[in-house]
Amino acid sequence: MKSYETFLASKMESAPMSGMEPGKLNEKLFPFQRDLTAWALRRGRAAIFADTGLGKTFIQVEWANQVSSKGRVLILAPLAVGEQTVKEARKMKIDIRFRHRDEGDLITITNYEMLHAFDISKFVGVVLDESSILKSYSGRIRTALIDSFQRTPFRLACTATPSPNDYTELGNHSEFLGIKSRSEMLAEFFVHDMDKTQDWRLKGHAVIPFWKWVSSWAAMLKKPSDLGYSDEGFKLPPLEIQERIVPSVHSDFWKEGFLFAPDAKTLSDQRASRRATMEKRIEIACELSRGKEPVLIWCELNDEGDLLEKTIKGSVQVKGSDYLEDKAKNLLGFAEGDFRVLITKAKIAGFGMNWQHCNRIIFMGASHSYEQTYQAIRRCWRFGQKKTVEVFIICSENETSILRNLKRKEDDAENMGKEMTARVCDILSSEIRGTKKEWNDYKPKVEMVVPEWIGDESLSPRDTRKICVL
Repeated sequence: MKSYETFLASKMESAPMSGMEPGKLNEKLFPFQRDLTAWALRRGRAAIFADTGLGKTFIQVEWANQVSSKGRVLILAPLAVGEQTVKEARKMKIDIRFRHRDEGDLITITNYEMLHAFDISKFVGVVLDESSILKSYSGRIRTALIDSFQRTPFRLACTATPSPNDYTELGNHSEFLGIKSRSEMLAEFFVHDMDKTQDWRLKGHAVIPFWKWVSSWAAMLKKPSDLGYSDEGFKLPPLEIQERIVPSVHSDFWKEGFLFAPDAKTLSDQRASRRATMEKRIEIACELSRGKEPVLIWCELNDEGDLLEKTIKGSVQVKGSDYLEDKAKNLLGFAEGDFRVLITKAKIAGFGMNWQHCNRIIFMGASHSYEQTYQAIRRCWRFGQKKTVEVFIICSENETSILRNLKRKEDDAENMGKEMTARVCDILSSEIRGTKKEWNDYKPKVEMVVPEWIGDESLSPRDTRKICVL
């Protein structure tokens, strides 16, 4: 008969090792980056959820360089991030070529939009940069990525720490890596709240097994010390967030029988409110954009972007209708200092770009999406930024409920993110660093008589009482 401990151990799952033993790693890597890279190479198929600015680019470049000893590697990245990655690779003396079609390079990087131009069967390794693109369960690109690379031996997914209460993102990463499908993950570890179609919650007894399973294929950290390393050189400067509230025209609401401006609850209400206050909000944005320092402006309405570009001298707008080449040129041009003010949308450039040279950010309204807002801020507020980052959110009076909701989501994400990272890092740090926990040996000293009603099949019927030492 198996002991209960043996039974439990047999149920504890972990992703199998399917990788390679790393060779000498690049000297440019910090100790935590080096060990994470080696861990991911040994795993073969792994995810690295590291906060913005922790050097995921260096990690994935070195990972690709090591895997290229086995065959060709493809790196997929958001728009304009590919060119930045090529520059970072040069610092490590690693040759990576940015292409829009396959030209036979050993390590190739391209945009997600160009996946169709490559024969995936010719690559032994793939890297997803900003792999949160997998978040959308029904997304076309998410499905294409999982289907395309299911036979690729080496897979690495890199992004910032996932949303703590969005287990779909973890499930999609697991499915991309070929570890467990999203539906299998949910069935094994979660309970479905039937009254809420999209809500899944961890089974009470499955919390520890779930995070132990996640830590077998994913590394999560918000700072190096999460895995026991020094935070020297990775401390963020202060962040100051200010709100600029534009009063509503109360006479319009009085005519409708309201004493005060009601909250804009529907999308159409919010759009109407923003259009009604557009000129005043743009006036404030122009005032905040004065000077010689770089400014990054995030907008949501096309009319806002067009009017801002006309009003602010020396500004450039990147919008959805631009050609891909023009988008990339202007996004990189802002990083290089070719122009001082960039106007764009978070869904266009909110992921992957490094703009530490800029420390003033303006939002032309409050967003319902905490993740988009967080990522948009982290384009500038990231490790390597030397100045205090100033963030200004300009919104109308009847959009303040959106601000409150955004703040609540921020607090929830911060608290849950710390818990999630702590759970995984506690399990994972010993494996990545090659250390083991020290345990105090249990030395039983007290005798206890087991009650007769507790039987043991290894004992005879006459010997149902057994002296145990505790």
